[in-house]
Amino acid sequence: MKLRITHETHYSYSPMVVTAQHVAHLEPVNTPCQTCITHSFSTLPVSPKLRRQPDAFGNHRCYLSLPVAHNTLQVHAQSTLETYPLPLSQAKALQDHAETLTWEQAQGVYPYRAGQASDDATPFAYASHHAPIDQAFKGYALSSFTPRRPLIEAVRDLMQRIHTEFKYESLSTDISTPALTVLANKRGVCQDFAHVMLACLRSMGLAARYVSGYLLTEPPPGQARLIGSDASHAWVSLRVPQMDASTGSESWYDFDPTNNREGWCSPGEDYVRLAVGRDFADVSPLRGVLQGGTNHTLQVSVTVEPI
Repeated sequence: MKLRITHETHYSYSPMVVTAQHVAHLEPVNTPCQTCITHSFSTLPVSPKLRRQPDAFGNHRCYLSLPVAHNTLQVHAQSTLETYPLPLSQAKALQDHAETLTWEQAQGVYPYRAGQASDDATPFAYASHHAPIDQAFKGYALSSFTPRRPLIEAVRDLMQRIHTEFKYESLSTDISTPALTVLANKRGVCQDFAHVMLACLRSMGLAARYVSGYLLTEPPPGQARLIGSDASHAWVSLRVPQMDASTGSESWYDFDPTNNREGWCSPGEDYVRLAVGRDFADVSPLRGVLQGGTNHTLQVSVTVEPI
């Protein structure tokens, strides 16, 4: 599937911003199930210093400096991509392994052992700001993790429970709403559901990461696609470790609790991965440090369209 994604951000400041430094995560990465064909990034006012380099998680990160006074900031990012499923032979080999791996076996990979190198995914088993480890999350997850249950089956059950029991409600939360509050109220948006699921998995001793990206949404029958009506999306990627080193390297299996979708590397060809991290704080589309601009308003417009 070929997709074009346009992500536009507009800030209005009061009083005027004197100088600013920003970091953007708006360029999709290449993965085994997607290829970024073209990407463009621009700002108004124009940044005289624009620097692109990978971050600690392999994402494309862009630094920009705005040493000029401004009362508005416009950021325009556009990407064209091709998405595709994993080759059947690779997916089958991964599935065969995953069906025999219990969640207890996966859990046993991450504890510290003196004199032994830790698994590459171990940092994703630790608590983070938006996805803490807490007994409340473990208590919620436990009914899905029955003894010796296959890992994928247990996590799928957790995803389906979040999808069924939580209500998607726009504007019911913001980025500062704790995941424990979302768990108690059982309502929120996609990033809240992802944070709750991450916190549950980490509280069970498993490694999982936050995925930011986009999802192609189809307009209602008979209606035209509305430019700018889409939004960023978020889901969870679970590490599935290989217990036998001879069978190859470990892989990731994605779960989207908002839409009850799943799959190796991606929940589907209509998904685009933008960046991965411990939680939203690692992969915020745009953040910065400003001198001035005490008050601001934000408008974001996203369009995901098939080519």
